[in-house]
Amino acid sequence: MKKIAIGLGAIVVLLIVAVVAAPFLIPTETVKNELLAQVKSATGRDARIDGDFKISILPRVEFVAGKVTFANAPGGKAKNMVSVDKLNIQVALFPLISGEVEIDAFVLEKPVINLEVNKAGVPNWVFGPAVSAASGKQAKKAAAGAKQSAGSGSSAGPGLSGLKLGDVRLVGGQVSYSDAKAGVVHKLNDINLKISLPSLDDPMKAEGAVTWNKEKIELLLGLSNPNGFLNGKNTNIETRISSAPVKFSFKGSAARTTKIKAGGALDLDVPSIRKLAAWVGSPMTAPGTAYGPLKITGQVDVDGQKHAFRKASLAIDAIKGNGDFTYDGGSRVPNVTGKLELGMLDLNPYLPPEAKPSSKGTPKSGGASSAGKSGGKPAPSGAKSAPAAGWSNDPIDLSGLKAVNAKLDLTVAGILVRKIKIGQSNVNVSLQNGVLVTDLTKMALYGGKGKAKLTANGSSGTPRVALNFDLADFKAHPFMVDAMDFDRVEGTANAKLAVTTQGGSQRQLVSALNGSGQVQFLNGAIRGINLAAMLRNVASAFLDPNAQKTQKTDFAELGGTYVIRQGVLSNTDLSLKSPLLRLSGKGTVDLPKQRVDYRITPKLVASTKGQGSSSTASGISVPVIVSGPWSNISYKPDLAGALGGLAKDPSKALDSLKNLVPGKSGGDKPTVKIPDAVNQLKGLFGR
Repeated sequence: MKKIAIGLGAIVVLLIVAVVAAPFLIPTETVKNELLAQVKSATGRDARIDGDFKISILPRVEFVAGKVTFANAPGGKAKNMVSVDKLNIQVALFPLISGEVEIDAFVLEKPVINLEVNKAGVPNWVFGPAVSAASGKQAKKAAAGAKQSAGSGSSAGPGLSGLKLGDVRLVGGQVSYSDAKAGVVHKLNDINLKISLPSLDDPMKAEGAVTWNKEKIELLLGLSNPNGFLNGKNTNIETRISSAPVKFSFKGSAARTTKIKAGGALDLDVPSIRKLAAWVGSPMTAPGTAYGPLKITGQVDVDGQKHAFRKASLAIDAIKGNGDFTYDGGSRVPNVTGKLELGMLDLNPYLPPEAKPSSKGTPKSGGASSAGKSGGKPAPSGAKSAPAAGWSNDPIDLSGLKAVNAKLDLTVAGILVRKIKIGQSNVNVSLQNGVLVTDLTKMALYGGKGKAKLTANGSSGTPRVALNFDLADFKAHPFMVDAMDFDRVEGTANAKLAVTTQGGSQRQLVSALNGSGQVQFLNGAIRGINLAAMLRNVASAFLDPNAQKTQKTDFAELGGTYVIRQGVLSNTDLSLKSPLLRLSGKGTVDLPKQRVDYRITPKLVASTKGQGSSSTASGISVPVIVSGPWSNISYKPDLAGALGGLAKDPSKALDSLKNLVPGKSGGDKPTVKIPDAVNQLKGLFGR
C-alpha cells in the first residue's frame, strides 16, 4: 500500500513538473501555430495572431494575444468576422484544478465584430468547411436546442458554482450587423463594458455605454444574488437604459426559468416619440403636431410574452391618465386590454391641419350680408371671389391599425375635437385585425347628451369609415359655432346621422359618402335676419327698417331630414314653423364639388301657431334660389314662382295680407324691392 502511495505521488510530481516545464520546453511559436490550426479545423476559417503572444501556467494560467483576427465567411462584405487589438485572459490555476473558475482578468481591447447574413439567409456565425443554407438551418436548430437545454436547467452547473470575476472589461469595441436579405444594417460603436462579480453569492454589477445612431446609451444591470437567479429563485434585479431619446428603468425581482419572469417598478420616459421613431429608423409621417413626450410608470409583472401593468400612470403629450392594462405578445399580433381613466382628451394635435377658409368669406355674425351692409346693393355679377380650398388628395393609410389588437374601456373627463367640446364620457375602444371601433356610450354635449360610434377599417388596401351619432337636447348655438364656425341658429337641438364611406384620400372619402340623417331645432331663432319683419310690410317692399335692428327670426320648430348619395346631400322637407311665418326648402349640397343648389320659400301666413302646425297654410311667399360654390353663393328671387303662387289663389293671399299688413298713410304708393329682400336672406346662411 505504501509503495502504491509513493508511486501515485511520483506520478503527481511528474505531472506538475511536466505542466510547469512544458511552456519552457515547447517553443511559443509552435503553441501558437497549433492553436491556430485547431481553430481552422473546428471552424473552417483562418485565424491570425500578428502581435504579442504569451502563454504561461504559473502562478496562474495566462494567455495574451495581440492583433488577433478571425476570417469572415466566404463572400462576406468584411474581410474579418472578428478582430481584436489585444486579448488578455488570466485564470487562477489551483481553483481551476478543483473545479472552480476564478477569472482574474478577461480584457478585450478594441474588438471589432462583424455579424452578417447573406442574401440566402445564412449567417456568418455558422461555422464549417462548407456552409450551405441547409447546414445553416441545422446550425440554428442546434443552437436553439442548446439554448433551451441551458434555460431548462435549475442549477449553475459544474464549473460555475465557484465562478469569480476580477477585471472583466470590453474596451472601445464595435459591433456591426447587416442582413442582405432583409436590407437591414445596424452598428454599435464605442462599446465599453465592465462586469464586477466577487462570487456568485455576492452582488453582480454590469455597467457601461455604447453609441448607436450617434446617440450614447448608458447601460446598467445588477443582480443581488446571481447564484439564486441561476437556480430559478427570485432575485432582486435592477436594470437601466439611459439615452437622450429614451430612458428606461426597472427595479424589482426576476427568476431564471424557461421564460422570463419578473415583477417590479417600471419607469419609461421618452422626451419625443417622433424623435425616438426617427432614431430607430422608422420616421413617423402621422399628421398633426402630436407624439411628443411619453411617460409611463407603474408596477409590471412579466411572464414570458405576457405583461401586466398595475397602478399604471400614463402621460402622452398633454393627455394624462391612470389604470390597469395587459399586453400579450405571444401571438402573431400583440393584444392589449385595459381600463383607463383619462383627463381631458385633446385630439387636435393628432389631426391634420384644417383647410384655410376663403379669404373673401363673410364674417360669421353682425348683419345680414355684405350686400345688406352696403346699402342693399348686391355684388356685381362679374365679381370673383377666392376659390374654395377644396379637398386634399394626400393619401390616407390606415394599415398601421393592423399592428396591434386592443380592447380598452376609457372614462374621460372631456374630449376636444377641433373646437367641439364634449364633457365627461365613457369610450369603449376595440381594435381587431385592423378595424378600429370607437364607441362613445355616454357623452355629455353642450347641456345635452348623446352617443356616437366611429369605425375606421384599415384591414384592406382602401380605408373604410362609418359614423353614427344620436344627439339629444343640446344647445345648438355654442355647438354649431364650435363644430362649423356657424353662429346663425339658436335653440335646443336633436340630431341623428349614419354615414359610410371609403377612399384613400380626403377627396375620395367625401366623394363616397352615403347615409342619412335628420336635424331638429326647437324654441330657437335664426340670427342675422328677421324674415317676419321683412315679409309683413308689403307697402315698404318687404323691408321693415327695424329688421336690421332686430336681426333675429324666432321660431318654434326648424328641421328636416336628408340623405347622402356619393357625397351629394339631398333634402326635400326643410321646414321652419313660427307664428305668422312658415319657411320650407329643398335642394342639394354637393360635398365633393362644394356646391349648393337650394330653393327656400318663406311664407307669411295668418296663423300664430308654431310647433305642430301645418307648413301648408295659405299665404304670400317669395321663393329664393340659393346656388353656387361655397366660396361665392348667389341668392336670386324666383319671381315667376312668387307670381305663380299669387295667380293660383289670389284671394287667400289677400286674406292673409288683410290680417297681417298694417295700413299705409300719406297716399304713397308701395314700392317693391324684392332683390333687397333676397339679400337679407343671405343672413340665414352666414354669407
